[in-house]
Amino acid sequence: MASRPPPRYVVRPHDAASQRRRMLWLGAAWLGSVLLAALIVGLLIGAWKGVVPRISDRRALGTLTAQNEDLKQQVANLQRSQQVNDIATKALRQTISERDEEISGLRADLSFYSRLVGGDAQREGLKVQEVSLQAVPHSQAWNLTVSLTQNIKRDDDTTGTTSVTVEGLRDNKVVQLDWATLGDAAEKDGIPFRFRYFQQLHTTIALPADFRPTRLHVTVQPENGDPVSRAVAWNDALSSPVTTNQGDTTDAQP
Repeated sequence: MASRPPPRYVVRPHDAASQRRRMLWLGAAWLGSVLLAALIVGLLIGAWKGVVPRISDRRALGTLTAQNEDLKQQVANLQRSQQVNDIATKALRQTISERDEEISGLRADLSFYSRLVGGDAQREGLKVQEVSLQAVPHSQAWNLTVSLTQNIKRDDDTTGTTSVTVEGLRDNKVVQLDWATLGDAAEKDGIPFRFRYFQQLHTTIALPADFRPTRLHVTVQPENGDPVSRAVAWNDALSSPVTTNQGDTTDAQP
């Protein structure tokens, strides 16, 4: 008896639940792969974003550092330039001040000699030409300079003595300090002089601490002739320039 061939079609019962499970698994696998890919992409993007700013920050930091060093150098150069300018300005002001003092002294000298030997000047006898005071630092003493002149032609020298008194206030009272109180004991009779045309007399006077001077009285007593006197305000004597000359305690003959 011949065998029966297998049937061409096999009828199997339809399992819908198994198919759904397969679809769910496939969907879950696809969703998991998508999530995994998104996670990997996110990590890569985050890492790249972290690397790029760090490189940019380093470059910016290097640029700012270079600019800062350049600015520091510019400030240092400006400070040195300002220091040099300040020193030069100070030196220039000092030079100008010295030149002004020199010009003032030369003008005083010119005025002095013009009055003394000027061709149109009036011929005068013995005269107290200038009285000048300079404070001695850290003391109650003052350096006093008295210039005596005469432009009358003479064949011999004029000799004599000069004394000074100081008028001022003491205990709100007007008092006068005489030469014996002010001057050197070695010159108790006055400052001696001997000249033909002019001479400068130098001495130092000392004032009491509670005395406020207001005026100087200079008296010149020649050996032959009448005394000559002059009153000078204390402040005027302080501001009066001292006319200097070669050998200012000896004669000067034009």
